Amino acid sequence: MNRGVSLALVGASGVVGSKIIKLLEKRTFPITQFIPLGDSTVGSLIQLNNKQYKVESLKNFHPEKKQLIIFSAGSSIAEKYAREFVDAGSFVIDLSSNFRYEDDVPLIIPEINGDILKGLSKPSLIANPNCSTAQLLMALKPIHDKAQIKFLNIATYQAVSGTGKAALEELHNQTYFKDSENQSQIYPKQIAFNVIPQCDVFLDNNFTKEEMKLTWETHKILDPNIQIQATCVRVPVLNGHSEAVFFRVSKEISREEIIKILEKTPGLKVLDDPKKGEYPTPVENAIDTEDVYVGRIRSQNIDDDCWISMWIVADNVYGKGAALNAVQICEELLNRGPLK
Repeated sequence: MNRGVSLALVGASGVVGSKIIKLLEKRTFPITQFIPLGDSTVGSLIQLNNKQYKVESLKNFHPEKKQLIIFSAGSSIAEKYAREFVDAGSFVIDLSSNFRYEDDVPLIIPEINGDILKGLSKPSLIANPNCSTAQLLMALKPIHDKAQIKFLNIATYQAVSGTGKAALEELHNQTYFKDSENQSQIYPKQIAFNVIPQCDVFLDNNFTKEEMKLTWETHKILDPNIQIQATCVRVPVLNGHSEAVFFRVSKEISREEIIKILEKTPGLKVLDDPKKGEYPTPVENAIDTEDVYVGRIRSQNIDDDCWISMWIVADNVYGKGAALNAVQICEELLNRGPLK
């Protein structure tokens, strides 16, 4: 990177916002002007690169031309301000689900379809994918390139950090306290010592919205022809989403071939040694980590079809699921995209 940019961060005090700041520092992203934005946190202090900044009011903010603005504040805030800021000349990256399925909004995982950013000729709105989708497609894309995926079945095991600070507090309180004030408020059932086979609301087809996000986003980013069935489960894990993935491919491919393909893919790490009991877990591999970890890789021929099974773990807040992907989009816009 050879020059800096003005960057505003909406939701700078939030769980994901704080991780974005940490990544901006770690990856030495060149910022000439940093503007943390909020609503209830206006006046509070945010630190970036050993400098303190006061959170400014989003309502009073005036975007600039060729400015980068990251929204990490939920769908309602994005709906109200994002397109207005694009019209003012800024490039907007939104982490909510609000714009992901709109035809005029690119849904980007830089390692997979980042070339779309090179084609942007004017300030644009760019959507960040769902956390579960991002880590899933990072592992599936290199295999899909080698042996086309026909059918995908996935079960996710999603940490409470994906729901925010209040969910983390709910898990903590239900784990350590028994009084009536610690009943379920964030989740439909008790999350401590339990698993809840529901992430987000149920839709008319009896799938949850989270389950359909995996379908919609895989179709938009990777391939609309893949048949997908998903079950999304909330588990009493603080951070790090896990996924059990089973998929049918167009031709036979061995476990050894799969491992070689994944080991050569940037952003992936293979942890797979059954004899040593080596495989990724959230506690070991999803605490402020950038890579997507893959293990439990199996390949079987069933009725002349080749089926592949694997286990995927990633940090859903700091990593590809949220903060990292958003920062990488900013890097692409600055290095190879319209801000170059």
